[in-house]
Amino acid sequence: MTNKTPDIWALTDDRAGNRSQCLGVADALGIDYQIKEIAYGPWAALPNGLLGASFAGLTPDSRLGLHPPWPDVVIAAGRRTAPVARKIRALARRDARECFLAQVMDPGVGRGDFGLLAVPRHDGGGSGANILAITGAPHQLTESRLAEEAGRWAARFDDLAKPWIALIVGGSTRKRAFTPAMAIELAARASKMALLAGGSLLVTTSRRTGGATDALIEAITAPAQVFRWGEGEVEENPYHAYLALADAVIVTGDSSSMCSEACAGSVPVYIYAPPALTAPKHGRLHQELYQEGYARPLSGEMADGGYEAWSHAPLNAAGEVARAIMDRLVP
Repeated sequence: MTNKTPDIWALTDDRAGNRSQCLGVADALGIDYQIKEIAYGPWAALPNGLLGASFAGLTPDSRLGLHPPWPDVVIAAGRRTAPVARKIRALARRDARECFLAQVMDPGVGRGDFGLLAVPRHDGGGSGANILAITGAPHQLTESRLAEEAGRWAARFDDLAKPWIALIVGGSTRKRAFTPAMAIELAARASKMALLAGGSLLVTTSRRTGGATDALIEAITAPAQVFRWGEGEVEENPYHAYLALADAVIVTGDSSSMCSEACAGSVPVYIYAPPALTAPKHGRLHQELYQEGYARPLSGEMADGGYEAWSHAPLNAAGEVARAIMDRLVP
């Protein structure tokens, strides 16, 4: 790589967690970059081993946006972006241009095409010169971003008693259901914590909360500000603001990105992770967060009392990944 400022593409798709990871790393580089929005067709469901280095999984419109001049660096996250990144590299090399690929999460195949694979420890992924093991998922919630969100939103919740406890609710995953019974239990535990502390809840649901949303909201007994996912056309989603303003955070454990973003600040974090909702890889992440002091489980004594005022270092692997990219770009 020469000493010129590299041209960078960030591949972003429709998965919010993947997008946040990709853009978090791109932001942390501190260099201007282009966002390349990609959308998938039916072939994207094929294993990466069959897709190889190709655009076959993309819609025709997405393919039109990927053309020369090719970038010096591609940043992407998630399985489905990997064949696209590998194809860009192949086309760049055909045109006598080197292209460095930085991928968050293991692509499964073609590992040698990637200059850097940032693999969360809870996902495994082995070892190698191009592999960087990280804790959790990179994201965009830096200290300055949180401060900006806090400034924009603080006055909107002045009528709510403090402490403010953010309740960040995900939901069902591909193989595990977030049931109304779970929603009721979560609402009861969060409400009890807020009431014992003399405070309020800042609640946000997600697309995956689905049919459990009504049960959750109806079971909340503490004073609360509630954002119901799907109302975004008339109301801005306060998810980031809740994390910026909260004196403590409760988050469901069904998303690596949500758990990591919940730990972006330094306030207490509690993870709600009933066994029936918790995939093994998420369980491994939770244990890592507990052991490293970033979070505690919302269970046992934690579920029966008010929150305890403790703190932790902010968690965001984006800076670590960005430094690893630059170390490999600069001889």
